[in-house]
Formats: sequence, C-alpha cells, structure tokens
Amino acid sequence: MPFWLYILHCADGSYYTGHTDNLELRIAQHDDGTFKGYTETRKPVKLVYSQDFSSRNDALAAEMQVKRWSRAKKEALVRGDLSGLQVAARKSFRNIDPPF
Repeated sequence: MPFWLYILHCADGSYYTGHTDNLELRIAQHDDGTFKGYTETRKPVKLVYSQDFSSRNDALAAEMQVKRWSRAKKEALVRGDLSGLQVAARKSFRNIDPPF
C-alpha cells in the first residue's frame, strides 16, 4: 500500500501539505470539511502535487521537510522545476542570519 505526500492549493491562495494512505479519500475530506483544521475554512482545495512513498514514515518525513520550505520552493516543486527548487533553496539559505 502506498503512502502519499500531498500539497493542496487552498481557496485563500495558501498551501497545505499533508500525508495519507488514501489520497482520494483525504482530498474529499479536506474539500467537504470533514478533515478538521487548517483547510476547514479555506475551501475549496485543489490537489496540486502528490508523491507516493513505500512507508508512512517516509511520507511523514517528506511532509515535515516540505512544510519548512518557503512558498517559492513549494511552488517550484509543484511546477516540477528542479532549477527553481535549487534557486529557492539558495535564497532561503542566504536569508538566514549567522549564529554569531
């Protein structure tokens, strides 16, 4: 059984990232409001990205990683733009103040 990382584009323009073992059901739950939380007041939602994984742990790890990404980096992933991912990653790194 595959596990899925997914990104939704919400009606307010924001993105929601999650993971599940039943992608179709989870998207329906987000869209009809039975999945409580962030997307409940941001309907309708549109699935803009999904990737399958062989384990829940891998899907969850990917979710946690993507949730920390900037909007630009998420949008590059959604577009399938590898060079855009790299540029967004460099921009994010340059904006971090050194710890000293």
